[in-house]
Amino acid sequence: MRNRWWVTTALAAATLTVAACGSTPNGSTASPGGSANTPSASAPASGGGSARAANAANGVKTASIGGATVLTNARGFTLYWFAPDTPAMSKCTSTCAQYWPPVTGPVTESGIKGSFGTIKRPGGSVQATYNGHPLYTYVADTAPGQAKGNNLDASGGLWHEVTVTGSAPAASSSSSSKSGGYGY
Repeated sequence: MRNRWWVTTALAAATLTVAACGSTPNGSTASPGGSANTPSASAPASGGGSARAANAANGVKTASIGGATVLTNARGFTLYWFAPDTPAMSKCTSTCAQYWPPVTGPVTESGIKGSFGTIKRPGGSVQATYNGHPLYTYVADTAPGQAKGNNLDASGGLWHEVTVTGSAPAASSSSSSKSGGYGY
């Protein structure tokens, strides 16, 4: 009898361990490794924690992050714009959109100055915009109040936090040449 109890207990523990590993949601986030222009080989899976951060309640608010007043989603994650985008088209697709999840639209906001809208993404989904910029979050921002993607040159262009004051991002030779004339 003693051996059966031990075998049964060990088998139950092994089953629970395997079940827990197999059912863990993909809440982990990967930040680009190596050069800023090349994402790491371990790209985050679709539908993971980054999508949760991007689209939480589709609300937009402001927060002070690093001394700037920026737009955030309802959970406090910084919103970004991508310099190569146009007011009518997102240039961030495929692997780019895994690292920079688009904010689905429309969004709700209250009292924020500026113009909110939407665009159709390649594939037909709707993405929120602010002052003509399609909005994104960044998977390396793992907690509210972070802005790890600000002024990052990745996925084919520069990324900037969305400021509500309309002030230009910190000047640098690469940001002015790739900004597309947007002053945010």
